[in-house]
Amino acid sequence: MIDYRQYSDEELTGLLKERDRAAFNAIYSRYVSQLYRYAFNILKDEEECTDALQDIFVWLWVNHDKLNITCLKAYLMAAVKYKLTRVILSSKRRTAILNQAFAKQAVAEAARLEEDIEIKELKAAIHDFVNTLPQRAREIYQLSREQYLSNKEIAARLGIAEKTVENQMTITLKKLKLHLGKMSFWSVFL
Repeated sequence: MIDYRQYSDEELTGLLKERDRAAFNAIYSRYVSQLYRYAFNILKDEEECTDALQDIFVWLWVNHDKLNITCLKAYLMAAVKYKLTRVILSSKRRTAILNQAFAKQAVAEAARLEEDIEIKELKAAIHDFVNTLPQRAREIYQLSREQYLSNKEIAARLGIAEKTVENQMTITLKKLKLHLGKMSFWSVFL
């Protein structure tokens, strides 16, 4: 008995075209769980998901000789998306499914926006802090964190000892950590 689990998607697709049932079963085993999770995440109904996937795999088996698949996973995902669109359009729960999908999208977008805002605020806080540093400490920090120079390169560029650069960065980073800690403390209350 041949173990099809080791076969590539391209090999399995070629065997499927030859009506190899074991290759079909291997494709089914490889992708059914992933496709089901994707479908269930949208439909939230076990029966509808199972029926949709069954239709897709039956179609795949029946039309084995007409297949022109270059990427099996992408092909199956596209088939599921197409099938789910048809299921949603004919479903009595269409409005609820679409509202849920839009709500998820809105929540994800809000989370991304909030993260972007937090990153911008953090960058602004660091920029403000760096501007309060003495000239030499600011210069060392900028060469290290903005131009990504090593301590040795900074020392050579500024004509100072490498140990001085290291000490300045240690002091600056401690102050920055303290500054950001105070900011996050106050942001909790605001």
